[in-house]
Amino acid sequence: MATNTQQDLIQLEKKLLERQDKLDDLRDKLDTERESIEKKRLDYTKKLEKVASMSREDANKQILEETEKDASEMMAKIIKDKEEEAKITGEKKAQEIILDSIKHGALKFIPEYTVSVVRIAEEDIKGRIIGKEGRNIRAFEQATGVDVDLDEEGIIRLSSFDQIKREVARRALEILLKDTRVQPFRIEEVVKQTRTELEKIMSDEGQKLAQEVKVFNLPSDLYPILGRMKFRTSYGQNLLVHTLELTKIGTHIAAEIGANEDVVRLGCLFHDIGKVVEGEGSHVTLGVDLLKRYSFPDPIINAVWEHHEDKPFSSVESVIVHIADAISAARPGARYEDIEKYGQRLTDMEKIAKNYEGVEDAYAFEAGRELRVIINPGRLNDAETTVLARKIQEEVSKSQAVPGVVKVTAIREFRSVFPETTS
Repeated sequence: MATNTQQDLIQLEKKLLERQDKLDDLRDKLDTERESIEKKRLDYTKKLEKVASMSREDANKQILEETEKDASEMMAKIIKDKEEEAKITGEKKAQEIILDSIKHGALKFIPEYTVSVVRIAEEDIKGRIIGKEGRNIRAFEQATGVDVDLDEEGIIRLSSFDQIKREVARRALEILLKDTRVQPFRIEEVVKQTRTELEKIMSDEGQKLAQEVKVFNLPSDLYPILGRMKFRTSYGQNLLVHTLELTKIGTHIAAEIGANEDVVRLGCLFHDIGKVVEGEGSHVTLGVDLLKRYSFPDPIINAVWEHHEDKPFSSVESVIVHIADAISAARPGARYEDIEKYGQRLTDMEKIAKNYEGVEDAYAFEAGRELRVIINPGRLNDAETTVLARKIQEEVSKSQAVPGVVKVTAIREFRSVFPETTS
């Protein structure tokens, strides 16, 4: 047994010695190759010094510079290729985000066009609505605040700039048409009852909208205001549907790019709240004032304030709300406007400015959101020009339906050249 172990050790030692010999041979070869490489390097350096009349240090410097130049060119090419690749990839990714967001925001129903028209089966019913010497129709118009048109056959039209009043009138009229007791007292009772029911409906609609976009624990007073959107349209697009659509689009974009989803969600939900709030000023100003009264955080208020670029963008969330609003409003079929009316609005804005003394010309830009006025410098000074721009802005904002705040730029240029040159 011991003899076998001793033999194994001898064999192992023999193998180790053979491996050591091989390693020594390899080391000798490596040393030889190293010496050969070093010799070639020295020969190359001497040749460079001889050919270029350079010192050894200068030759080394030139070699390094050439090497760095080659490396820099290669790096520049790589960077350029990567930039092109990133640009193509970035554009493609941006398209995917936008398209996917639109897909997620697309609703299962189209916007409804709110029309205040009540159809009647028999013309005799109109007599009951008019009443003796017109007392019923006068009572109805006074109670609802709308104008009633009975001229068209088979139709009763209700006219008012306030769409909530029109909706109350429409619902009340449908009830009265089924009632045989149409008299002033009954009309006032039905209108009052309808107005109360509509307030409840608007509160429910506001809660449904908030829950649909996953916003909870809002102040209870805000739900009826949100619900008013159901009965408000903008260029034929229902405001509640528009708000729901752009909120879905905006939150999806925010999720894709890592923005604050909660700020975008609330910014989208309240971006047009000013359109259903009573008061003086643009819907942007009214919406901002409302949110401030309820002490909403500044990022949310700014998102509402900046969604029409009335104020420079302060965050990526504000940009997202602006983009989502544009996508929802601009998609085919969302809104409509007669091209003739659109052109007429721009013409009317320019005409308003030209009616002021000292104005030489006026031009409407940006779909009527900016008006540039050319001032005669001999007629108005700088202070008067500033006052005039304010007056024009106020009149245009009151008389024209333009989203956001109309920007008026008054240009007054005075030149004095002496001596005058003659050809």
